[in-house]
Amino acid sequence: MSLLSWNLHGNGKSIKEGEVVKPDERLAWPLTIGVGIQHIAAMFGATFLVPIITGFPPSTTLFFSGVGTLIFLILTKNRVPSYLGSSFAFLAPIAAAKASGGFAVALGGVVATGVLLAIVGLIVNAVGIGWINWLLPPLVTGSIVLIIGLNLAGAANNNFKAAPITALVTLLAIAIIGAISKGFLSRISIFGGIVVGYVFAATQGDIKFDGVKAAKWIAAPSFTAPSFDINAILLFLPVVLVLIAENVGHVKAVAAMTGKNLDDQMGNALFADGVATTLAGVGGGSGTTTYAENIGVMAATRIYSTAAYWVAGIGAILLSLSPKFGAVLSATPAGVLGGVGVVLYGMIGVLGAKIWIENKVDFGNSTNLIIAATTLIVGIADMTWHRGNYSFGGIINGTLVAVVGYQVLRALNKAAGKAA
Repeated sequence: MSLLSWNLHGNGKSIKEGEVVKPDERLAWPLTIGVGIQHIAAMFGATFLVPIITGFPPSTTLFFSGVGTLIFLILTKNRVPSYLGSSFAFLAPIAAAKASGGFAVALGGVVATGVLLAIVGLIVNAVGIGWINWLLPPLVTGSIVLIIGLNLAGAANNNFKAAPITALVTLLAIAIIGAISKGFLSRISIFGGIVVGYVFAATQGDIKFDGVKAAKWIAAPSFTAPSFDINAILLFLPVVLVLIAENVGHVKAVAAMTGKNLDDQMGNALFADGVATTLAGVGGGSGTTTYAENIGVMAATRIYSTAAYWVAGIGAILLSLSPKFGAVLSATPAGVLGGVGVVLYGMIGVLGAKIWIENKVDFGNSTNLIIAATTLIVGIADMTWHRGNYSFGGIINGTLVAVVGYQVLRALNKAAGKAA
């Protein structure tokens, strides 16, 4: 099929029991637009959490999220239905880079991450993905994801203490919504908690709406050029590994659901996310990744049409044209961020443990146990090493322990005649 041409599924109005709408098919356009809006709703909460927490412009982040999704669809030849939203893996390095060098320096780190990811995609296209499986086994990827989440515990604590009542209300709202809701609402419980906490803070007079009043209803997103600092760029290197693992895992999940072998698109997917992340960093947005939330929508609806993702990408771009909307999100107070951070950062860490569990990592193996234990302490304690003008924080050092340490100990295992 051509890039913007899809076969009509059946009569376009219904899906028979046991059937699916394939990536190269679509329903009637009104129904396809409806599914696209559902994809916007699915990505919305998580995509906006990153700029809310990091202080990036929400409208700009949403704009590049939509643009990145369209780029992804083009570069994967409309064969991989996926949405590119804000990646939580960027939270820690963005916070550290902004603290040391400012917003533009953090953007430089995002650009560097995107460029490296794009290069990885080109290498995968050239030589295959076997080397990634060798470099990033589940023990390593799980450990890295864990420290990226739990390294932020201090930031969550600081925001929580800034307004503990608001933070507690937000935290309880997230927990209650998650406990009592079903289906789609349960998947956006964090965003629901933000709304409850935001409203509560507003009733207490804790939100300054001056920026909201001054913002225009319709205008182009604000764009900011990056600047580059090697110290800041080093902070982002572990993120590349996480994005590789996320993209590979999500493409495999889509392949399993659609029954299509997408191995030939793995390199294209990594390259596309790299290009999208680079473009976002160049213009002032946060880095992107393929979204599990939207994969969940496909699993629930059995509609895998890439046409719906074109609708979602274009819709996100249109929504980004309201600075007033972005200003409301930017006004989110510290207490709300504290309540969200307690759950969100912990959830990121738990996702790392989930990788271990799902892949049945053997912690009876001393090598696995030592690498995981050391990585966690180095990352969570934020053990930092200074060398001249360079500073290597806990996430970088923990990642080095996980990636390099695992390969070294495994080689020693083999040399000693032990099972790796």
